[in-house]
Amino acid sequence: MLETHVVETGPNPGTTLIVLHGLGADGHDFVPICGELDLKSLGAVRFVFPHAPERPVTINGGYVMRAWYDILGADLVKREDEPGLRESLAQIMELIDRERARGVAADRIVLVGFSQGCAMALMTALRYPERLGGAVGLSGYLPLAATTAAERSPANANLPIFMAHGTQDPVVVPARGTASRDALQALGHDVEWHEYPMPHSVCMEEIEDLNAWLLKQLG
Repeated sequence: MLETHVVETGPNPGTTLIVLHGLGADGHDFVPICGELDLKSLGAVRFVFPHAPERPVTINGGYVMRAWYDILGADLVKREDEPGLRESLAQIMELIDRERARGVAADRIVLVGFSQGCAMALMTALRYPERLGGAVGLSGYLPLAATTAAERSPANANLPIFMAHGTQDPVVVPARGTASRDALQALGHDVEWHEYPMPHSVCMEEIEDLNAWLLKQLG
């Protein structure tokens, strides 16, 4: 089981957000950002912030850091670390299972991710066997896109998705985000798409838009 940092806004949470950080960060990275969300109308919420495993990252000279999977090169499509992606997929599914064992219904669980975490949130949510509450992808892309149609769960075939991207992102170029959006929409997903004039980061307008989307999906 992945190590996690957990924040609960009240006793006996009935809603869980599993928040997946980006390359080289850890679970604490998005704690302040999630603290800006106003979800009190949903009742008590549990935020689960997992720490990705430590592994050498090829594009960073083999330096060991927290990463959901290896980045083999600048081309994020042609050279994907499928074993690493699938290993993290299984670990994140275990976190979802644990939340359900704690009494949170699957459709009250949302996967949220930034950059590499976005890739894992989208990949995992579409393949999870029970209907989830939604998936949120920030400044990232859909990995193993060619296998998504065959591997996604019928329960999440029309999962609502929130995606957002910076128009000045030099790390995951905007075209990767829009291509992933288009691929998901072609599969029939309701994707709410937002762009912001920012680099590879998060802005307050984005948090406000995400807040509204979460209340709409879970309220």
